[in-house]
Amino acid sequence: MATAPKKPAAKPAAKPAAKPAAKAAAPKAAAAKPAAKAAAPKKAAAAKPAAARKPNAAFMKPMTISPVLAAVIGSAAIPRTEVTKKVWEYIKKHKLQDEANKRNINADDKLKAVFDGKKQVSMFEMTKLISGHLS
Repeated sequence: MATAPKKPAAKPAAKPAAKPAAKAAAPKAAAAKPAAKAAAPKKAAAAKPAAARKPNAAFMKPMTISPVLAAVIGSAAIPRTEVTKKVWEYIKKHKLQDEANKRNINADDKLKAVFDGKKQVSMFEMTKLISGHLS
């Protein structure tokens, strides 16, 4: 008895259907690419030099400093941004930033008066407490 050679398995019908679907998706992808290219020049146009930007006048207005805060940074009327810089200089000079959690400030006697008697405050709470000493 001779055995008949086996026929190869029939190919699934899903393969031919997949090709037209891929072709249908290609025009959408091609349409997306020109849109992305069109958006790129807008980003480049938005990145202009920082010199064209003007600072907010409210931040540059000299503030009157309370006597408690003046003991830390001096009594001269300076802008709010400079007040923050001087307070940070004081904190770093006296090593008052907490070693375990750098976001916390350990107050010495002068800063404790500014921080309403609190021994330790976070950076974000510190700015809130300092703004109470400016007018």
